Amino acid sequence: MRVSVIHPSELGPAEITSWHAMQRATSSLEHPFLSPEFAIAVGRFRPESRVAVLTDGQATIGFLPFEKRRFGVGVPISGWLSACQGIVHAPDAQWDARELVRKSGLAVFQYDNLIADQAPFDPYHSTIDPAPAIDLSEGFDAYYAKLRARAHRFCRELERKTRKLDREAGELRFVRECSDPGVLRTLTAWKSEQYRRTDHVDRFDKPWTGELLEALLTMRADYLSGLLSVMYAGDQPVSIQFGLRAGSLVVGWFTGYDFQFNKYSPGLIMIRMMTEELAEIGVDRLHMGKGAKRYTEDLKNSDVFVGAGTVTSRSALGTAHRARNATSLWALHTVRAHPGLHRAADRVLRRAGVSSRMYGRV
Repeated sequence: MRVSVIHPSELGPAEITSWHAMQRATSSLEHPFLSPEFAIAVGRFRPESRVAVLTDGQATIGFLPFEKRRFGVGVPISGWLSACQGIVHAPDAQWDARELVRKSGLAVFQYDNLIADQAPFDPYHSTIDPAPAIDLSEGFDAYYAKLRARAHRFCRELERKTRKLDREAGELRFVRECSDPGVLRTLTAWKSEQYRRTDHVDRFDKPWTGELLEALLTMRADYLSGLLSVMYAGDQPVSIQFGLRAGSLVVGWFTGYDFQFNKYSPGLIMIRMMTEELAEIGVDRLHMGKGAKRYTEDLKNSDVFVGAGTVTSRSALGTAHRARNATSLWALHTVRAHPGLHRAADRVLRRAGVSSRMYGRV
């Protein structure tokens, strides 16, 4: 295996065609965050963006989009904003994860949403996490009928809140595709306020993040298109979601709502309306991301599994990273194994302001 590293803007038509063919050949690679269009878009705003091109003889066998940071650290392209990570590869491709890291000029590669079925990464996973998803392959009516049977109380309460919001705030209407960048800026303002309110790092305090979303909003390609959806009460936007679509798959990315309507659970109401609308246009999968698990556990009917972990090279710098990570993982697993300790640690970190400086940093 040979590896050459280029900036995403250097991808030519032949590489993009090969990349798309690999996505079509393996269903788990159809994800919009794994498309060359996403890598190229991010590369416009993140100069440290790179793509490792894997070849075997004259054949291209894979692509790994990543960012190279200080001290030889590699992270997924767009950092921790990325909702799906991994190597886009030919079906029969073989590679060694540590060799790939070394040949990509890295001492370490860290990931948190890597496709769980990429076997060469198995030894390096620290966790495998379920991320909630909605399977609409049988249509919305079948999905919702099964949801009502499984979570009758949840559905009844959500329907009650929907009627109450409609009655007290104005007639509800859902716009599946909105192209107004002003609406997108409203969403990012809501999310910034939410991050500050919950003592988490504001992912929109860096201008490039909002600029990337605005660029993706206008994109319309087979493997990547931006999808901005809005739920209104009367003429007032109450909840907004921005995600990416690739064919029959929609991936939720950022969901926000006007906090004055918090008691109505507007985000959940919008997802319910959104699934019905998306099913009508042929979308059969909605991925909500592992970060949304707390709020969407009742709405899901399936899971997508993703890995978090670290691959280190055999260099001296890689060995140093490996030792540090082993200590960090031991502490993390110890805290997670004791819920009381986990809650206490979370309170301390929030009060000290550490969460707002570190969690979700990109």
